[in-house]
Amino acid sequence: MSGSNPLPDILNIAAYRFVSIDDPAGLRTRLADSARMNGLRGTILLAHEGINLFLAGTPAGGRAFLASLRSDARFEGIEAKESWSDQPPFRRLLVKIKREIVRMNHPAIQPARGRAPAVDAQTARRWLEQGHDDEGRPVVALDTRNAFEVDHGTFDGAIDWRLSKFSDFPAALATHRSELEGRTVVSFCTGGIRCEKAAIYMREAGLENVWQLDGGILKYFEETGGAGFRGNCFVFDEREALDAGLSPARAGGPGASG
Repeated sequence: MSGSNPLPDILNIAAYRFVSIDDPAGLRTRLADSARMNGLRGTILLAHEGINLFLAGTPAGGRAFLASLRSDARFEGIEAKESWSDQPPFRRLLVKIKREIVRMNHPAIQPARGRAPAVDAQTARRWLEQGHDDEGRPVVALDTRNAFEVDHGTFDGAIDWRLSKFSDFPAALATHRSELEGRTVVSFCTGGIRCEKAAIYMREAGLENVWQLDGGILKYFEETGGAGFRGNCFVFDEREALDAGLSPARAGGPGASG
């Protein structure tokens, strides 16, 4: 590649949307065909509650797939987080239908009926640096990821409930609710999907001042350079973790999550 700062060859895209999907089987076929036609590898998860995808390939292939996806009114305007790598971090393409695109085992939570309020990266950075929101209320960052992910890196002072899996979140909230009461809570995760469900659950549980970090850690890295974040962000693919510049920090095993 030419230029003073050439990008690696492989574009990695991550995106999700909570939206009602009444035909996941038919959509699975269409998206699998589109991903294969565009030479992409990775994972697409579909459920009646929405879509969650992690794909890698050439820039042209990735953007052509997103353009095709956005031509469906259900996914118009869906945002994708981008990062780069020298090799595809996935070995094959998987398109799966699941009961939930991120498992919480709590069917009352249906984000397609309305998003949790989101705070953008720059506002979250300011709140965390000053220790309070714009109304003067104390701010806490709540890590909704699994414990092994947190061990790769997290925000300074973030609350970590040592979750073994995301479906443990409701029980953890019941145990630790007092840590959050009277504060503004910024829930965060890798790309936004788990912290959105968590924020909705917390609001339905009666906590009023709860926000999700819009776009998760990956968007925060993109927009702030990782201010206040120690370590790297674990990702469920062969890159294993990304640094604040969204470059691979080390190699690891395959998978997908959000």
